[in-house]
Amino acid sequence: MTQVNAYQSIKVSNNISNKLNDNLVIEAPLQININEEAYTVVMRTPYNDTDLITGLLYAEDIYRSNEPLSFNITTKKDNHHDIINVTIDKEKIGKGYLNKRTLLSVSSCGICGKKEINDIQVSGKPIKNTYTLSSNKIQQMFLQMTSLQFTFKSSGGSHACALFNENQKLLTCKEDIGRHNAVDKCIGSLLKEKDLNSAKIMLVSGRVSYEIVSKAFFAKIPIIIAVSACSSLAVDFAKEFGICLIGFSRDDKMTIYANPQYINY
Repeated sequence: MTQVNAYQSIKVSNNISNKLNDNLVIEAPLQININEEAYTVVMRTPYNDTDLITGLLYAEDIYRSNEPLSFNITTKKDNHHDIINVTIDKEKIGKGYLNKRTLLSVSSCGICGKKEINDIQVSGKPIKNTYTLSSNKIQQMFLQMTSLQFTFKSSGGSHACALFNENQKLLTCKEDIGRHNAVDKCIGSLLKEKDLNSAKIMLVSGRVSYEIVSKAFFAKIPIIIAVSACSSLAVDFAKEFGICLIGFSRDDKMTIYANPQYINY
């Protein structure tokens, strides 16, 4: 089973641009039902799904019997949106199921917590953006963010997010072990200052997946620039939401995946 999809992109290096196809790791929702009842949705790369479910149910103290589980793919949707039902004898369901948590929520996942696939859909009109950014300003902004990554400098284990206004002035920079947590902190700090409308550019220190794009959309931030990779779902939604999405922004290079008209390169 393939774990990547090819996406058209524009690679820019030394002011020379080239269109090409770029492989992105697939990010897609998997809805897990237990005895035909929706239990949770996880965002994952579709591969070894039954192994993933078995390990998840074990870790959550829902099923720890030595007897194998029964799996049934009840719905197969496009773009790897799957629903898998797990049949478990009610007498063998562990105490973890009684908590009926909406979903496993960890520092690396802001979407985990949705019970059904439809719950993760984001509705709303695309961002109407007239702001454009000169590509030669991007590394200057990254240098500002890097200079404020004190936790990363001491531990190497944190992510950062920084928000800038239309004049590339730093508005806020936050760190956290979770990528989406750092984004939440930045957005929250500007909400308290009633200055979120000034944010036009979001920089992140790691990769970009669906939840980062959805947070930028809700905050009406039209440009996301990442040091690392972008997932397939992030690109899909960035295109739909009217967000310019850039990955692999390092030195004098970057890869534009969505809405390149926002960048003067």
